[in-house]
Amino acid sequence: MDISQIVAQIIAFLFALSFHEAAHAWSANKLGDPTARDLGRITMNPLAHIDPIMTVLFPAMMIMAGLPPFGAAKPVPVDTRNLAHPKRDHAWIAAAGPISNVILAVVSIALMRMLSSGAPPFGWLPASVLDPVLLVLGWSIVVNLVLATFNIIPIPPLDGSWILSNVLTGSAERLYRSIQPYGFLILIVLMWSGVLWRLLGPVVMFGLQLAAR
Repeated sequence: MDISQIVAQIIAFLFALSFHEAAHAWSANKLGDPTARDLGRITMNPLAHIDPIMTVLFPAMMIMAGLPPFGAAKPVPVDTRNLAHPKRDHAWIAAAGPISNVILAVVSIALMRMLSSGAPPFGWLPASVLDPVLLVLGWSIVVNLVLATFNIIPIPPLDGSWILSNVLTGSAERLYRSIQPYGFLILIVLMWSGVLWRLLGPVVMFGLQLAAR
C-alpha cells in the first residue's frame, strides 16, 4: 500500500477511536459517573485513549495485512455505584461507542456524496485538496462501520457484551458472564476463520455504495 493510503487509514482510525471512547466517557458523565471525565477521557486527543497493543500494534498489523484497521483503546472506567439505574445506564454507556461510530459513518457518507457531486462550491476545489479529503472520508466510512459492527457483537469484552449482560438477569446473566475469560479466544477464532469478515464485509460495502450514489 502507498503512503497516502496508510496515512488516511491512520487518521480515520485515530479519529474514530477517539470519538468512540470520548462518547463512552461523555455518556457516563451525563448519567452521573464522573470517573472517566476526571481522568481526562472526554477528549478527542488520541493520546488519552491509546493502548500500546490494541491501539498501535494490532491495527498496524491489520494495515500491513491489507485489512481495514480496527482495534481497541484503554477501557473507559465506569463506577456503576454513581449511576441512578446501574444496569440500564451501563448498557447505554456501552452503546454510546458504537452509536458514535454510526454517526461518524453517516456524516462521512454525506460529506463524500457532496464533495463528489462536483456541484459548487465543491467543484471548485483543486484535486490536490479534494483527493486527499475524499481518501480520508472513504476510510472513515470503512473504519467507523467496522468499529460499530465489530463492537456491537455480544462477545466479551466488546461493547455488545456489556449491553447484553446488563439486559440479562438471574441465571442467564451468570451463565453469560462465565464466558468472559474466553472472549478474546472466541474473537480470534472468528477473525481467522473468516466468519468475522463475512459479517463486517456487507456492512462496509453497503456504506461505500451509499457514498458512491
